[in-house]
Amino acid sequence: MSEDFGPEQQRIGNQQREEAITALNDHFAMARLDIGEYQERVNRASGAQSYFELAELFRDLPQPHPPFLAPPSVPFAVPPPQPTQPYYPPPTGPQPQYAVPPPPPGMVPPPGMLPPGYGSPGAPFGFDPITGVPLSDKSKIAAGVLQLFLGNLGIGRFYTGHTGIAVAQLLTCGGCGIWSLIDGIIILVNGGTDAQGRKLRD
Repeated sequence: MSEDFGPEQQRIGNQQREEAITALNDHFAMARLDIGEYQERVNRASGAQSYFELAELFRDLPQPHPPFLAPPSVPFAVPPPQPTQPYYPPPTGPQPQYAVPPPPPGMVPPPGMLPPGYGSPGAPFGFDPITGVPLSDKSKIAAGVLQLFLGNLGIGRFYTGHTGIAVAQLLTCGGCGIWSLIDGIIILVNGGTDAQGRKLRD
């Protein structure tokens, strides 16, 4: 005889554990967790088997939460009725096309002709296609490799601007090498953010 399980009892995989550890890294960088709480929660996340166990780690923390822990739904508010506007039928017949020809080879186009996000002063490396936030000038590959080989000194986290995590890793020798190793693997696999909250570029 089968027994029904609620979503909080469903089992999880490595991807959900890694997303939870990444979110805990961000909270530690924001000084919401001290080093003892951070290591204890990372250990619990690594051994978690269900959604409920991971949700318990973020019960007393604000956003960011792992993507699979959706925030509680907010009732949809119906907007007040708007005054009706007169209806204008769409124009008929051929419409003029305004195409901008590509610049000749070797010529740099003027700023007005650049595609959105390309060459923008606020986003020299473009935008994250999912969130629309400008990408960081820091590379996730560089951060991950530095963290794997020099994580005992916190070099990878100094590179991304997370000085709080970097100093903690420096003082604990990268959590005896385990913390820095896991941190480097997570950065290489899932990326991460810099100190300004921008996603590390590929």
